[in-house]
Amino acid sequence: MDFPERFSTLPEYAFPRLRALLDSHAPGGAPLAMSIGEPQHAFPAFVSEALAEAMPLFNKYPPNDGSPDLLAAIGDWIAGRYGVTVDPATQVLALNGTREGLFAACLALCPDRKAGATPRVAMPNPFYQVYAVGAKAAGAEPLFVNATRDTGFLPDFTTLSEAELDETAIAYVCSPSNPQGAVADAAYWRALLTLAERHDFYVFADECYSEVYRNTPPPGALQIATEMGVDPDRVVIFHSLSKRSNLPGLRSGFAAGGPRAMAELKKLRAYAGAPLPGPLQAVAAKVWRDEAHVVENRALYAAKFDRADAVFADLPAYVSPSAGFFLWLPVPDGEAAALKLWTETGLRVLPGAYLSRDTDRGNPGKGFIRVALVAPAEDVDRGLIHIRDCLYS
Repeated sequence: MDFPERFSTLPEYAFPRLRALLDSHAPGGAPLAMSIGEPQHAFPAFVSEALAEAMPLFNKYPPNDGSPDLLAAIGDWIAGRYGVTVDPATQVLALNGTREGLFAACLALCPDRKAGATPRVAMPNPFYQVYAVGAKAAGAEPLFVNATRDTGFLPDFTTLSEAELDETAIAYVCSPSNPQGAVADAAYWRALLTLAERHDFYVFADECYSEVYRNTPPPGALQIATEMGVDPDRVVIFHSLSKRSNLPGLRSGFAAGGPRAMAELKKLRAYAGAPLPGPLQAVAAKVWRDEAHVVENRALYAAKFDRADAVFADLPAYVSPSAGFFLWLPVPDGEAAALKLWTETGLRVLPGAYLSRDTDRGNPGKGFIRVALVAPAEDVDRGLIHIRDCLYS
């Protein structure tokens, strides 16, 4: 039996790789997972009551694009957060988590050819792995752009050649970035959008960590595009309640952009997408309309980052993240560091190379580990001390 060659170069997914690396070894202490970004803070207290009220909606097929109430709530949130007015009916699509949207948008919007060649889909390296799978599924070639300390831990697309830019159909950007916690400022978005206009490619802005920041709210791609007068169909933004509201199991996210681009995405999703169940759409609408719990959540993460700053104050290469909920810590070798932490302390972290690819400029994740600050504060504190004492003392 033959299998498609387009996926033959995909490595094993990050977490099976981590299990293969660690699970044959006994932990060196009480196991503590800081490897996966699964929020553990309490979700809003009103969610349970809202779900109970909406239970009768399980008796109905849910609207594929999102209920009018949910779309309106998302539209209001975009207006309040970014000062951008969108038409909820034509510019917003409710998603069953953003991963499916990040994948499906590539299928829906990537052309078969670009500048007479196989299209390229540019993405940061390290990156959320669905970007590369979406590119491969669309028949495009992933173009990995290293995001390093020298580039502010964001991909510098201006380093691409004119030919590469002309062949680029889509550029994925994650801001705040996973795993480094870097924020694309307004100048970064303006430069990228100018390139996108000049070379005619889409910008897919993965903004799932946008509400977990320390000081200043990160600007959004659609916000800057609107200020610049860029064609709104050139930009698609993706957001989620998973990180903002500690509801990864609700699977509620959205995509928003120009009406023509969103129409193409909706058309594909009508055939292949799984709509969010009706009761969950009703709950999500209420959650998007509440900001009090988001402020509380942000404060909890800020305290953890302050603690990390104190623990690693004497580590010269430490970079304090601006947003998100990960640490991106430098080590000689990420796999060796992860194995050492597990066998000596019982702490699980993720080798950075599991989130990145080899390029002609090296693998930018190899000399790092990713540490998720999602556990309760006392566990995070214990894990940070384990890292400091095991790897840097």
